[in-house]
Amino acid sequence: MNKNTPRSPYSIGLLTVATLLIVGCQTAYYNAMEQFGVHKRDLLVQRVEAARDNQEEAKEQFKSALERFSSVVNFDGGELQQKYDQLSAELDKSESNAEDVRDSIESVEDVSQALFAEWETELNSYSDQKMRRISERKLKETQQQYTKLIAAMKRAEQKIEPVLTIFRDQVMFLKHNLNAQAIASLQGELVKVETNVDSLIKEMEASIKEADSFIGSMNKE
Repeated sequence: MNKNTPRSPYSIGLLTVATLLIVGCQTAYYNAMEQFGVHKRDLLVQRVEAARDNQEEAKEQFKSALERFSSVVNFDGGELQQKYDQLSAELDKSESNAEDVRDSIESVEDVSQALFAEWETELNSYSDQKMRRISERKLKETQQQYTKLIAAMKRAEQKIEPVLTIFRDQVMFLKHNLNAQAIASLQGELVKVETNVDSLIKEMEASIKEADSFIGSMNKE
């Protein structure tokens, strides 16, 4: 279908229903968790912790993949098929870690939107204006901290795909050119790979630091 072709009312209706079902499920989930004393604020902290841990794992995995690529490029004898299999396995692990990072960031965004919407609504329920002002100020501070956090997470996430693209190319190239000459031709790629991985790790470390700061500020209250 051409991207400019208007959607039918039927397809728009299905999309709307699907969206409402998702939102409804999320709302039901948050309501159920609150029945057990786990509020959106607690869930946000938990999900930020999970996102931080996923980025830490991904960081270590990309380091491992870089080491494996370097060992292949600097091949000095041995079984070529084994080297290829090891590099391919590293790519698979990296792909999996990347997906975990993406999913955890989406999870953080989801609960943060629910929390801030609820917080905003509750401001109108205060009869004590002093309490309202304090809560409103705290909401703005938390939103500012969160904005820094999610920006750092997304900067790190955006660095992942360029690295994966390079690794995919190398693995696919070696799959069909598994010989010493082909491996030697990849020598020039090592610097580019190292540069991209180093940039990714730097952003991930900044994101992890931001997550630790956010978690610390939320737990102090």
